[in-house]
Amino acid sequence: MEFLIILISAVFVNNIVLSQFLGICPFLGVSSKVSTSVGMSGAVLFVMTIATTVTYLLHQYLLVPMGLDYLRTITFILVIAALVQMVEIVMKKVSPPLYQALGVFLPLITTNCAVLGVAILALGLEDGSLIKAVFFAISSSAGFALALIVFASIREYLELADLPEGMKGVPINLLVAGLLSLAFLGFAGLV
Repeated sequence: MEFLIILISAVFVNNIVLSQFLGICPFLGVSSKVSTSVGMSGAVLFVMTIATTVTYLLHQYLLVPMGLDYLRTITFILVIAALVQMVEIVMKKVSPPLYQALGVFLPLITTNCAVLGVAILALGLEDGSLIKAVFFAISSSAGFALALIVFASIREYLELADLPEGMKGVPINLLVAGLLSLAFLGFAGLV
C-alpha cells in the first residue's frame, strides 16, 4: 500500500514539474515534439534512478557516518554530472538521431533541478529505505515523463491551430503549462 501511495503521490499529486516546479527548463525546452520528449523522459528516468540510488548510498554510508552531511548537495551534483556524461556517451553510440534531436538539452540534465530535487527528497521519506527511495525516483521520473509527453502532445496540436499572432509560441506554451499545473492541482486531495 505504501508503494501505491508513493506512486500516485509522485506522478499526480506532487508531480515534480507541475506541482513542485522542478525541471522547468527541459519541460519547456524539449517538449516541442513527442519523440524528443519520450527520449528525454527515458534519459531522465535512467539518470534520476541511478543518481538517487548512488546518492542515497553515499549519503547513508559515507557522508552521515563521517559527519560530512553538509557536503550533500555538492556531492549529489558531482554524481549527477558524472551520470549525465555517461548517458550522453551511451546515447551517442546507441541512438545518434535521438542524441542529435536532444542536442543541447541533454547536458541540461546535469543542471536539471528535478534530478537533484528527487535525490534530496528521497532522503526524507518516512522509513528511509533504499527500496522506497529508488521507487520514489522511478515514480517521480514517470510523473516527469507524463507531464513532458502530455505537454509535447498539446504543443504539436497547437502548431496546427489557428491562434492569434500574439499568442503563438511562448505565450500559448506558458498558458498551457499553467493550465496543466492547475489540472494536476485537482489531484491534491487524492493522497
